[in-house]
Parts: sequence; structure tokens; C-alpha cells
Amino acid sequence: MIRSELIQKIADDNPHLYHRDVEKIVNTIFNEITDALANGNRVELRGFGAFSVKKRDARIGRNPRTGESVEVEEKHVPFFKTGKLLRDRLNGK
Repeated sequence: MIRSELIQKIADDNPHLYHRDVEKIVNTIFNEITDALANGNRVELRGFGAFSVKKRDARIGRNPRTGESVEVEEKHVPFFKTGKLLRDRLNGK
């Protein structure tokens, strides 16, 4: 599912809301999650999962085309851990 499909689904399920308002709500939620992660905070949605940021240390990598060693800088990457309810639903429990 992509963002526009999510917006359309929510708008269809809530006919009393305007499509543009649903779009603003969804965009605001995603922006707040992104801002929180950018500030190093953790975002937890009970029953769904938790978003956090993990740090990857600098390392020596390899260019797959040439085989040459390349320095890879340290970076921060988003990480998602599923909640118990989501995990159980995916496993048919």
C-alpha cells in the first residue's frame, strides 16, 4: 500500500471527512514520525510497532563492480520493530 492508497482508504471509510483533510492528517502523522526520528527520539504505536534510529559505525566496504576497498562513513538508519499484536496477526494467532 502506498500513501495515496492509504489516504483513499481512510477517506472512503470516513465519508464525513473531506479528502483534503484526510490527506493533511496522514501527511502530518508521517511528518511527525520523521521529525521525531530525525531528533533521535523513538516513536511507539501500541499494537503496531516502534520506530527507532540505529547507528551504523564507519567501516571499510568493497565496490562490487571493481572490488576496490571503499571507506563507508558512519550513518544513522531507521529501524522498525513490530508490536506483539501485529506479530501475532501475521502469524495467524
